[in-house]
Amino acid sequence: EGVTGEKGPLDMDYWDLSYNEEKARSQFKEAPRTIKGFEYWFGPYPFYEDGYKLVTAPYLGMEHQSNIAYGNHFLQGYAGRDLSGTGWGMKWDFILVHESGHEWFGNSITCRDIADEWIHESFTNYAETLYTGYYFGRKAGDEYNAGLRKNIKNEFPIIRYYGVNLSPEETDEYYKGSNMIHTIRQVINNDSLFRGILRGLNKTFYHKTVTAADIESYINQASGINFTPVFNQYLKSVLIPEFEYRENGRRLRYRWNNCNPDFNMPLRIFVNDRPCWLKPSTRWQELNLHRKKDYSIRTDPNFYITVKNGGNPSRVR
Repeated sequence: EGVTGEKGPLDMDYWDLSYNEEKARSQFKEAPRTIKGFEYWFGPYPFYEDGYKLVTAPYLGMEHQSNIAYGNHFLQGYAGRDLSGTGWGMKWDFILVHESGHEWFGNSITCRDIADEWIHESFTNYAETLYTGYYFGRKAGDEYNAGLRKNIKNEFPIIRYYGVNLSPEETDEYYKGSNMIHTIRQVINNDSLFRGILRGLNKTFYHKTVTAADIESYINQASGINFTPVFNQYLKSVLIPEFEYRENGRRLRYRWNNCNPDFNMPLRIFVNDRPCWLKPSTRWQELNLHRKKDYSIRTDPNFYITVKNGGNPSRVR
């Protein structure tokens, strides 16, 4: 079996034990859909010359160049459960989708030091959000991504020590890293540009080893936005930025709190359900609301932040 992708015909082969053939034939129909969705976002499958293979294995799964080990027991979700808790994770086979995403991030674009393993796992975890959005709509993808936040531990920074062959100790490189990328997508606020950046990463760093600095520099240059404070905040700190605001008559006072001193990420809020972009820093700023009546103010839930209104903190979900 094969599929016609961006670089032409792609051979797709499936290897399983005979007594599972019927289940495999049914479940593995998702593989061509997966390639189609990921090629849209990331560009051509990186190993056309090698083809694509799914091989059943006696463990849950593992990415290998062009040869994915599969052990999800032909179930939807992650061994039959939804890691996001939203229901969207039961619409597709986690191992098939996630490990296929690693062909782009991990097997083609590979970190030079294991301390930067987030490049593999954060982007591939975010590939799940993109896949969900591609087939079930943007709202579904947003909900799936936000649902993953319950798995974030924030016990250690994602990037810790270079040069010592130490893998990240927690799963935050998956869920927190994915939410960082989703937050960056909101700031870019242009999905055509965001898609171009993802495809550009895969073209520029095709079959190469990279550092975090390589990835961050490319995104900064391609987007025209300096995301270095954002990367430093989410990758090298356990502090989740808090948007603190107070309503004072006709003025809205706001700032970033619980963050690095240089954190300055733009934020979309809604004033009476109308979008409004702010550029907070760690210093108090003010916005004139031209108040003639009561205003409702809420932050965009797609940003991975916390919110404190007048000293009453609440986590954005």
